[in-house]
Amino acid sequence: MAADVLDATFAALADPTRRAILARLAQGEATVGELAAPFAMSQPGVSKHLRVLERAGLISRGRDAQRRPCRLEVGPMRDAMDWLENYRGYWEESYQRLDGLLSELQDGAAGRETP
Repeated sequence: MAADVLDATFAALADPTRRAILARLAQGEATVGELAAPFAMSQPGVSKHLRVLERAGLISRGRDAQRRPCRLEVGPMRDAMDWLENYRGYWEESYQRLDGLLSELQDGAAGRETP
């Protein structure tokens, strides 16, 4: 089940419009109309993106009288960050090895230039 949630999170984050919507919601809740304003698309188009985000658990929709504000939900994003964190050590080690190799190559090139 956790893999399905992670798949849905990454699939939702793959679209730049959805990432922009999440960035806006990180500033506070907003209605569909408010979220649609900066995009050159209809409210139904934005609503489709919101449904993807909602199915992934990245947003929730509330009810405030006539308003239906959307809110950012950080749980799935935190899970994705935790999953990515598992690979941080691998990449840091790889970059350190690359830095070492580049340093050796530069030292070797500098040694050949001075007689």
